[in-house]
Amino acid sequence: MMTENFALWVYLSRTPLLWLTVTICAYVLADRVSIRLGRHPFANPVLHAVWMIGLVLAATGTPYRVYFEGAQFVHFMLGPATVALAIPLYAHRKTVARAILPMAGALLVGAVVALVSAVAIAQALGVPHDVLVSLAPKSVTAGVAMGVSERFGGDPTLTAVLVMTTGVIGAIVVTPLMRLTGITDMRARGYAAGLSAHGIGTARAFQVDLLAGTFAGIGMGLNAMLTPILVPVLLPMILR
Repeated sequence: MMTENFALWVYLSRTPLLWLTVTICAYVLADRVSIRLGRHPFANPVLHAVWMIGLVLAATGTPYRVYFEGAQFVHFMLGPATVALAIPLYAHRKTVARAILPMAGALLVGAVVALVSAVAIAQALGVPHDVLVSLAPKSVTAGVAMGVSERFGGDPTLTAVLVMTTGVIGAIVVTPLMRLTGITDMRARGYAAGLSAHGIGTARAFQVDLLAGTFAGIGMGLNAMLTPILVPVLLPMILR
């Protein structure tokens, strides 16, 4: 019986739909728990889906490469999901237009601080050069960050991990931090989440408030355009 089960697992592990199914099931389970807990920041579905999938991979001895080959459709859907953020943006276009100047200032300050602070602190701690480069675009969406990292000699895989970590931490701390600092404007709260925690922060913002999610999507998109411009300018200055 054990031999038959092992043979069945070997067969299933080679089919692309297995790991896509595992990914979807882990996220759905984590999302239901999050709903039951009232969308508590620490019940972030992405965070808990990651460790559940990791346990399955570790228990079955499955390399990440094999997993990604099966689950890469989720990675592909990041593009359409990002584009779909234009729908709430269009619906709130008048609100966005009224706040365009402060948004531009916050974008520049936020993008520069996110890049410079992370790299400078890591450099002071003796982090190797290639890791510093991989760290620089951590606050933008994964597709853009990995491209920037590879272009300047970083490790795209490491960058993807750092992007994920940044997003999860940002999604967890954004609501308590905003409450602590007394920021109640959903435009500002959402914009900060998208600017610093990209897609995962944007997803969290939509869970809290539609307007916050709209501004988070704008922050994520604008930072994805600005950071690739800032990296070749600021990174050599920091690493000099």
